[in-house]
Amino acid sequence: MAWNEPGNNGRDPWGNNGGGNRNDQGPPDLDEVVKKLQEGLSGLFGKSGGSGDSGSGGDGPGFELSGKAMGIGALILVLAYGAFGFYKVDEQERAVILRFGQFLETKTPGLRWNLPIIDEVNKVNVTRVRTHTSQGVMLTEDENIVDVTLAVQYVIADPQAFLLNVRQPEVTLTHATDSAIRHVVGSAEMTAVISEGREALGIEAQGRLQNYMDSYNAGVRVVKVNLENSQPPSQVQPAFDDVIKAREDEQRFKNAAEAYANGVIPEARGRAQRVLEEANAYREQVVARAQGEADRFLKLLAEYQRAPEVTRQRLYIDAVQEVMQRSSKVMVDVDSGSNIMYLPLDRIASQAAPTIANQNRSGSVLGSGSSTAGGALTPGDIRSLTDQVLQELRARQGDSDSRGSVR
Repeated sequence: MAWNEPGNNGRDPWGNNGGGNRNDQGPPDLDEVVKKLQEGLSGLFGKSGGSGDSGSGGDGPGFELSGKAMGIGALILVLAYGAFGFYKVDEQERAVILRFGQFLETKTPGLRWNLPIIDEVNKVNVTRVRTHTSQGVMLTEDENIVDVTLAVQYVIADPQAFLLNVRQPEVTLTHATDSAIRHVVGSAEMTAVISEGREALGIEAQGRLQNYMDSYNAGVRVVKVNLENSQPPSQVQPAFDDVIKAREDEQRFKNAAEAYANGVIPEARGRAQRVLEEANAYREQVVARAQGEADRFLKLLAEYQRAPEVTRQRLYIDAVQEVMQRSSKVMVDVDSGSNIMYLPLDRIASQAAPTIANQNRSGSVLGSGSSTAGGALTPGDIRSLTDQVLQELRARQGDSDSRGSVR
């Protein structure tokens, strides 16, 4: 049966009659719910909770208390909003500030404040060295294939350009690195790539990569490009190992030859210099001796001009003395006789040595010299002995002449 039929006594499906009175067990009336909601909102904003029968216009104490609470709440909200705006920028960082998505400024290290929600703070580390590694198979100038692995070290030099000028700076750096290293490897031979030329190629790749990043205005400064590994493909690795070993042997033999040359050439130059010095010394000696002999002859000539006989006799005696010093036996031919006189100078010297030594111990001096230790004869002793021999010869010559006159 429908709820509005006459048999329902004017009740709705929830048990309420048409006069507005509702049964407590049924659902609430929609108008009543709206009315209670309005009363609750009026109480929240300080109005009296009645239906208007009290005649109060909302100017009572309830309105004043609610206004103070709203002021305190607003102050708390403002303080909380301001507190959220403080932040700290470390020494190695820079803060890029964006206001509504537009660049505002760059903050230096320290305690900073910006408007929360309105300003966007992006902190960028500008001192940390970042590393990007790349690997690829490339073609060299002499049409060989090499497998290259390199590492790029870079820092962020301009945080504003790094964040705003390029959408993905790391991806841009990766593409620029591949372009730079492929250009460098493609302009070099394989020998330079896999052996001694890797450092030079790294320097060239670094300069080219920096030019790329500067043209993009990416705010990146490349610190170093290291070619960590460069080798031929694995399929031909043994053949290249043999080539490298042969090249190392060649270099080793060259170094050994250079070491031998460095040892022999200075020695030969030293010997040549010694021969030159000896020749110069001999020349100086001969010249000095000739000059001395010439001076001696001139002085002897002057003395000879003064006393020819005495000088001639003295020259003869000096010549005999020089000859006898080098001979131990002397044979003398006597003019007036048929006998040859034999003078054993070695025996005479050995006999005269003890006598001379005794005289030296007693303090006597023979001629201009003295005997040395062990009985050896000095030039002065030989001169004295020669004088004695000459005196003996003269005495014997005189005896021979006297015997001839008696006959």
